[in-house]
Amino acid sequence: MELLRIVSMLLVLIVHANGALGLPELFGNISSCTTYDLGRLTVEAVAIVCVNCFTMISGYFGIKLRWRGIGSYLFECVFYAVGIYSLLWLLYPDKLSFGGWCESWLVLTHTDLWYVPAYFGLMLLSPILNRSFEALSRRQASVWLALFTGFNVWCGWWWQGSFNPTGYTIIQLVLVYLLGRYLRLYVDVDTLRKNRRTIATVYLASTVCTIVLAFFLPSRQAFAYNSPFVLLSTASLFMLFATMKFTSRTVNYAARSAFAVYLIHK
Repeated sequence: MELLRIVSMLLVLIVHANGALGLPELFGNISSCTTYDLGRLTVEAVAIVCVNCFTMISGYFGIKLRWRGIGSYLFECVFYAVGIYSLLWLLYPDKLSFGGWCESWLVLTHTDLWYVPAYFGLMLLSPILNRSFEALSRRQASVWLALFTGFNVWCGWWWQGSFNPTGYTIIQLVLVYLLGRYLRLYVDVDTLRKNRRTIATVYLASTVCTIVLAFFLPSRQAFAYNSPFVLLSTASLFMLFATMKFTSRTVNYAARSAFAVYLIHK
């Protein structure tokens, strides 16, 4: 899981770099797709599982809300926001301001890092989510999670409902968090190991479907975090990593800095 945390953050960097160049918008005009366009769409389809996987890890282990955890999370966000702004203000005093420096402290409100306040909200909700989900039977959890997923995909993704049109919301984090909890509580790892080939096939097929969607839909919708094929790719890739069996202090140590990478590069 810690290796997946590192991989997920590398994929976040790829998604942001790829998106910054502007993704190809084909709108059904397949004949205009160049090899370069296809390569860009393929990279995006492979990497777009990043945020979902990163959050599913939290669901797999379960957030254990403590005052210390809240303080640690906010301190890390403030440390990099204020630290980086302060450094750049010293280097470019004519481009930055005292007002901007004051705003850099407000990491939950004055920021374009949507994930920071959304994950903080998930942390606050985690005790309720944990207790409620664990109180259900496996059958009840399966039905409830299927309905919640279907609602997000149909009303949110397909019809672009304002509550979760592309997955950049706390609703999306709750969904993938509960998917992670479900895998931990109700899915046997040994069973997953016996079905690695099937899981890998699902991952490849869903990734290809995401690429095909990008030929016809706007890239923001085709590569939305709550797209059904992105969710399938996320779950299958997560299960593949869950079947791995090894330990590494180096991986565990490096994974501690994964979230800091997000804060620094953004």
